[in-house]
Amino acid sequence: MKKVSQIRIAGFGGQGVVLIGTILGHAAINDGNWVSGSNAYGAQARGGSARSEVVIARQPIRFPHVMKADILIVMSQSAYDQSISDLSSSNAIVIYDNMLIRPGDLPYVTQYPVPATDTALKIYDSSQVANMIILGAAVFITRIVSPEAVESAVREDVSARFTEHDLKAFHTGCDLGRELISGRE
Repeated sequence: MKKVSQIRIAGFGGQGVVLIGTILGHAAINDGNWVSGSNAYGAQARGGSARSEVVIARQPIRFPHVMKADILIVMSQSAYDQSISDLSSSNAIVIYDNMLIRPGDLPYVTQYPVPATDTALKIYDSSQVANMIILGAAVFITRIVSPEAVESAVREDVSARFTEHDLKAFHTGCDLGRELISGRE
């Protein structure tokens, strides 16, 4: 991990973007890192824009907000379009839901298409776990936190009635991330 990693998770209200940020931040703490985070919603909670930002560092964090994202996890076209201008120009990673986003040509960025919503619909018969699937893929691709730390965070941050379902979706996402990485090697 770099000294400081800046992560933006963006989409629209109702996709679980804030939950991803909460779990990611909690997992980073579980891994022994310093963490700061923030969330923002558009004018309407469901259907409007939603964003979660997490800064992860090995030492105390000097500025608690994302200035230029190293990692962008994105779940809607409008969020993608708005967020790509705020990427770090060196080695940024974009992980996007390929059912909902048509990516642009960004030569300085590595982009990973994750079939999060498509997989959620096919395997789980609901798009509700697409957030956990894209989180699993992102964790496997970036290695920003350990899968074990995420599992622990899910058990603490997700309602007990959804925990096992969300963990299963997270592991499905890890498998997708593994496939994406092996396809590029």
